[in-house]
Amino acid sequence: MERKSEQLRNVGLVAHVGSGKTSLAEAILFNGKLINRLGRVDDGTSQMDFEQEEIKRKITISTSFHHSNWKKHIINVIDTPGDDNFLSDTRSSLQAADGVVVLVDATAGVKVGTEKAWNFVDEQNLPRIVFINKMDRERADFGGTAKEISQAFDVKGTPVFLPIGSEDKFEGLVDIIRMKAYHYKKDGTGEYEESAPPEEMETEIRDWREKAIENIVEVNDDLMEKYLEGEELPLEELERTFVEGVKSGLLVPILCGSAVLNIGVLQLMNLIVECLPSPLERKLPPALRPGTDETVERKPDPQAPFSSIVFKTIADPFAGKLSILRIFSGTLTPDSVIYNPNRETVEKFGNIFFLEGKNQKSVQLAVPGDIVALAKLKETQTGDTLCDQNDPIIFKATEPLPPVISYAVEAKVKGSEDKVFTSLAKLLEEDPTLRLERDQATSEIILSGTGQIHLETTCEKLNRKFGVEVNLKPAKVPYRETIKSPVKGVIYRHKKQTGGRGQFAEVHFDIFPLERGAGFEFEEALVGMNVPRNFVPAVEKGLHEALKTGVVAGYPLVDLKVRFYDGKSHDVDSSEMAFKIAASMCLKKGVQEAKPVILEPIVGMEIKVPEDVMGDVMGDLNSRRGRVLGVDSEGKYQIIKARAPLAEVLQYALDLNALTGGRGTFKMEMADYEELPAQLTEKVVAEAKKGK
Repeated sequence: MERKSEQLRNVGLVAHVGSGKTSLAEAILFNGKLINRLGRVDDGTSQMDFEQEEIKRKITISTSFHHSNWKKHIINVIDTPGDDNFLSDTRSSLQAADGVVVLVDATAGVKVGTEKAWNFVDEQNLPRIVFINKMDRERADFGGTAKEISQAFDVKGTPVFLPIGSEDKFEGLVDIIRMKAYHYKKDGTGEYEESAPPEEMETEIRDWREKAIENIVEVNDDLMEKYLEGEELPLEELERTFVEGVKSGLLVPILCGSAVLNIGVLQLMNLIVECLPSPLERKLPPALRPGTDETVERKPDPQAPFSSIVFKTIADPFAGKLSILRIFSGTLTPDSVIYNPNRETVEKFGNIFFLEGKNQKSVQLAVPGDIVALAKLKETQTGDTLCDQNDPIIFKATEPLPPVISYAVEAKVKGSEDKVFTSLAKLLEEDPTLRLERDQATSEIILSGTGQIHLETTCEKLNRKFGVEVNLKPAKVPYRETIKSPVKGVIYRHKKQTGGRGQFAEVHFDIFPLERGAGFEFEEALVGMNVPRNFVPAVEKGLHEALKTGVVAGYPLVDLKVRFYDGKSHDVDSSEMAFKIAASMCLKKGVQEAKPVILEPIVGMEIKVPEDVMGDVMGDLNSRRGRVLGVDSEGKYQIIKARAPLAEVLQYALDLNALTGGRGTFKMEMADYEELPAQLTEKVVAEAKKGK
């Protein structure tokens, strides 16, 4: 069959964790005859959750892809994570979607993850369908959940299917526009019988139908006029306007079902094909000419120059790196050459793959809307554009969510630190939310991510893919030391006489404190010939080495100036080594007299929380020696700007989650250093001694 973009439907499945996205994906594949039995997340047999970390935790950790044939169309399923630790992947993967199915658990309603996912869908401006899942479970409430959706998101939530029965009596749905009922078998086959709607539901159907039609006619002024004048509305016109409303995002249809029992999934697949746009109906994101501010409008046309965005990378220890891209325009054939304008480099590739869960299938042609994987691109990273070299453009990629928690990574096998670092660097290609750095002050490898589980699964993956075992432990706080008052005329003589040639050097220093962040300054102010000038570099070297360990608790010394104004030397016994040692000891001696103090790192924070918990969050910040600088509002949320000592907020992600029921988010970045309060200095000194 020749591939045509108009037949494609790229659908992101998004929801709060545990709402049944992967089970729904499974049912869509089964109904499209892509698999011959329904896998189960709980048994670890689903097509979409195949990584060992996902099977163990029974959650989606990384977005997976598959496709299902339905009514001469291809539904590309994008099954995204719902767990807070992995939402950055969800947000990034929605760049490949043209429409979204938002799942809501009928027993739990709208949760934090639903809100976050909904906001990501808004960012990409995607039309959506809501599927109220788990109607077969105890305490399932369709009406209450549908109302909650409309209120929580301020949208025209329009139920177009109602459940027949609920909990263990749930057996099918009523299409309230076409006035048909579908009674399902409960064996997962998806087989149903069609009939007229049940008589006992007549009033309920009439009420909901009236509301649905009111929402639909608002999309079209002519239809609205007919409706207000009491005319009979033709079904075709209603359906056409309904489709128009969903594609434009003005209407959000709501239907219901049970993914595990495969009830209602066929109706959802029909809606996806009829109401969500094909890649040809979507306006492409704006693009820029490389190195300019000129915007370029690109059409999703197979004849247009090739353009795409790499929205995800998979690090496979066997196949190497797989770059996953969404094609926006033009076509792609195997063994071609494409251009990466972000890296200003040409990339060559062999095969083109479609992803089918954990498997890859090679194809000969890819068209606008296709989601494909290319292996072993040398320079390309997540977020890059790949395009035609003769007509280069750059699409703006979604930024990864900022890391919020950091741990020190320690190799279980001593001496394998370098392997830990290089293997983690490979996982960073796959996961742009991870951050890896070596802390120069504490010489630890610091791994940062979007949550505790995020970092734990990264370490599990590190072991499984690269055979590297590590422990996570709390990162050390990179304290510094400095001085508060100047000292003048500090003299130190280094003299050693042990048979043969001795060692002799004497240096005279003035030492001054500098302002915060100034670092270290060295001034050579020698007059006369007491110290030959060729020993000055040795003095400076000795000072730099001495700065590495302060006198209070052994932390690096910063923000001070040394003026080297005099000294003494010996014709035979003076050497570079002697002057290096003298400089180092003189600095230590001087610092002890200059009121040395410990400095602690301070971070700037931006914390976004719902209004009802703002007081608790601010109270908690005060208890952490934090300072609130101001509060702004953004919709239903308040944004608190604050400063706090890093030592007090190392595990803030976990505490903020607990305080806000998972609804709070925050960003933080290093601001500067401030003097550590005297009452805490003893504790830090004691810990430093214990560490040594």
